[in-house]
Amino acid sequence: MKIDHVSVGGRDLHRLEEAFADAGMRTDYGGPHSSGLTKMSLLGFRNGSYIELISPTQPDSRPDIWRKQIEEDGGPCAWAIEVDDIGAEVAAAKDAGIPATGPDDYSRTRPDGVVVRWKLGFLGGDEPGAVLPFLIKDITPREYRVKPSASVSGDDRVLRGVTMVVIGVSDIPATTKVFRRLYGRYGWGEPQVRKDLWEGVELARFAGSPVTLAAPLGKGWLNDRLGRFGPSPCAFIVSADDLSTASKRYPLEESRPWFDGEQVGWVAPLKKQGIMVGISGK
Repeated sequence: MKIDHVSVGGRDLHRLEEAFADAGMRTDYGGPHSSGLTKMSLLGFRNGSYIELISPTQPDSRPDIWRKQIEEDGGPCAWAIEVDDIGAEVAAAKDAGIPATGPDDYSRTRPDGVVVRWKLGFLGGDEPGAVLPFLIKDITPREYRVKPSASVSGDDRVLRGVTMVVIGVSDIPATTKVFRRLYGRYGWGEPQVRKDLWEGVELARFAGSPVTLAAPLGKGWLNDRLGRFGPSPCAFIVSADDLSTASKRYPLEESRPWFDGEQVGWVAPLKKQGIMVGISGK
């Protein structure tokens, strides 16, 4: 499983763009979605993944998806994986007793007039990509939809791309059962559980996957977030070739231990905006 992209929602796209630019991660404007209710910018990485910034097209527009996170500046709201056959994945989910729909057609028009088209599939009964990923398959060439952004790509850059989604949940064992029911056919076993990597947070990582579950150990920011938005992504991790080099180029907090002997440093200007994006490496 490879992350195609992750989404960050907010009321004001310009404000989101500025927050990422302040972190040395200048995004590229991507245009409005076909619904006419939302517009986006993206930060494309060299491994093909990207971070999508999504906001209403107009101040009085009501988003058709991720409304609460967008209207309340909730930040992380969804994640997607690219699959070869959305229909087959939807059928497998239904066989596992998990609600699923698709494929359905979507599009957006870039600022240069190019129309980008893709298909989506949706798993589970939550908002798209809230806990289980939503599925995406390009119709037009992928380079129409995303290209590496100059601010984070190139021979002198150290960031590879988005490699981990941290999903805030209230019940790790129950959510683990859902993931294993869906992806057990790919060998997903019991996750590695740690309570010492993130203060006030219990983490459970599925080995060999881009998925980590996070549950609050008591009152605190994650407990508050779950109360506001329910189970959904609470953080995204971007991998670096070398964390020491990355910390000199991007404004990171002091790095802390993470899984597999890695360290992670949270991007300080984004954290101040309630957007948890970490850079990991050794």
